[in-house]
Amino acid sequence: MWESVAASVAGVVVAVAGTAPASPPAPAVDATPVLTSTPFGALPAQGVTHTVTISGRGTLTATRVTFTTTADLDGIIARAEPGRCAASPRIVVCDLGDLLLGAAAAVPRITITGRIRPGVPPGTLVRNRVSVTSAESTVTDSHIASNAYLLPGSTATATTAATDPALETPAVANEVRPPEGSLRTPVVAAVVVSAVAAGILLARRRLRRRRGLPPGRL
Repeated sequence: MWESVAASVAGVVVAVAGTAPASPPAPAVDATPVLTSTPFGALPAQGVTHTVTISGRGTLTATRVTFTTTADLDGIIARAEPGRCAASPRIVVCDLGDLLLGAAAAVPRITITGRIRPGVPPGTLVRNRVSVTSAESTVTDSHIASNAYLLPGSTATATTAATDPALETPAVANEVRPPEGSLRTPVVAAVVVSAVAAGILLARRRLRRRRGLPPGRL
């Protein structure tokens, strides 16, 4: 009898479990980083401030913000509200913990200050990039913001001047030289003149013999 009752109870539990509504999926988290660099286009030896804010809606767990730049920063200082940061000349990593994003929540903010290291060559691409990751992130998430600019000037002309073989050719190579055949012309003319002179001299000798004139007179 007890076996039949147990079987009946088990059947009821299974039926109830099958008809119970599934728990609603967790709401999607919308997190959008915003990067502002002031002044934008900072030059070597000039101070710059990068400000990162995160807007959106939802809860982020174990939030991490990574800032990278292609130009070294001297005297770099990074502060996060909330959280803490570890900074190096080109990379700043800030751990913000769990974040609640929304209209009623305070906007997370990171401030990075420094001075672009002197000696960065003209024409260098300075690219600043920010990424936000959390336990809710996936490989396909694109929580990224960036900006970029070129330092004024260019080294293309100097590089060309140093490597262009045409600019390294000695000056003598640029002299205008006559065609090969033109060098033979003076030689041929000298031969012709000598032949004509010899013919005239021979004709004068023959004429003296015929007239019986002394040498040296016609």
